[in-house]
Amino acid sequence: MGVFLWSRALASHFSTAFFKFLRALKRNNDREWFAANRARYAAEVEAPMLEFIADFAPRLRKISRAFVADPKRTGGSMFRIYRDTRFSPDKTPFKTWMAARFPHEARNRIDGVPGFYLHLEPKEECYGGGGVYHLEMPALLKIRQHIVAAPKAWAAVLAAGIEIEGDRLSRPPAGFDPKHKFIEDLKRKDLYTLTEFTERQAIAPDFLDRYTDACERAAPLLQFLTKALALRW
Repeated sequence: MGVFLWSRALASHFSTAFFKFLRALKRNNDREWFAANRARYAAEVEAPMLEFIADFAPRLRKISRAFVADPKRTGGSMFRIYRDTRFSPDKTPFKTWMAARFPHEARNRIDGVPGFYLHLEPKEECYGGGGVYHLEMPALLKIRQHIVAAPKAWAAVLAAGIEIEGDRLSRPPAGFDPKHKFIEDLKRKDLYTLTEFTERQAIAPDFLDRYTDACERAAPLLQFLTKALALRW
């Protein structure tokens, strides 16, 4: 049993075949090609991602039991490969990347909850981390108010060395002091942090550890956001 677990821990989830398929899909982004290569997609792309999500689940619970890693083919953490082309000028039917989201458990009753994220794409477009993205104004207002109400807690997030990314307003938001100590953070419309990975790192046996480390580094930000929205951490 011990040998089996040791070997399993050293196994890579993703492989060169994973990225090779995504590159081929980018060159052949049509339904006919995908139908002919569906079995390859299932074996080389979908199955590894679902296995990664399942193996990340117990690690995520150690970070916070309020976030969900669900290894279902549909309706779970894995993003669908199919693009929504209804309102896009780009009518190619498939995404040329794979991603997974690990949202807060309140996702079914509240829009825009915090979450962890993983994105894998060829040409060194691999990254992971977490936060909030394009929130509706009521939730964003709660976060801004919490920054003002709990400045020491927000300072602790920044002191953790977290590099926060995302769009921000050009002017201070209405109702907030333009001279506030954290006015640049109060201007933010998104609050997330990401760690970049190389393709070589993504296919390495220790990638699950590396991704877990990235989520642990992002955790202080996620915890602050979760509490700002009056959700369980």
